[in-house]
Amino acid sequence: MSEQIKARAVGFNHVALEVGDIDAALKFYRGFVDFELRGKSDSMAFIDLGDQFLALQKGRHQPQGDGGHFGLVVSDKEAVRAALEVMGVETLPGRFLDFLDPWGNRIEIVGYDNVQFTKAAHVLRGMGLEGLQKTESAIKELTDKGMAPE
Repeated sequence: MSEQIKARAVGFNHVALEVGDIDAALKFYRGFVDFELRGKSDSMAFIDLGDQFLALQKGRHQPQGDGGHFGLVVSDKEAVRAALEVMGVETLPGRFLDFLDPWGNRIEIVGYDNVQFTKAAHVLRGMGLEGLQKTESAIKELTDKGMAPE
């Protein structure tokens, strides 16, 4: 029997979160990050992340606090921490900057400078973020995989 040819996982196009109210969700997320809307309807909103997006969909069907989460990469992690404090959002215990949104979605805030995840230079430029830099440890991780930015 021959081995099946498989596609290679490349990345994420989007992450979808269930929320109770689209306008309330947009207001909540604007409290700690700046973003452009890709599109919006009564039941959906799409937050532009350059070549990716975050989809917010109205209606909560999943149980809250099931342990799942997603990491949202931001240009300034400490600015998010400060904004969450001003908003009165309690961060979760642990070494990461995690919190629950009002609908129970667990979000981990990750600084762009300290992760392997890298946007192409032309995507960063299109987002107005061409000055973002990586830490030495993030560059080493990328270099070790043959993926360091040039």
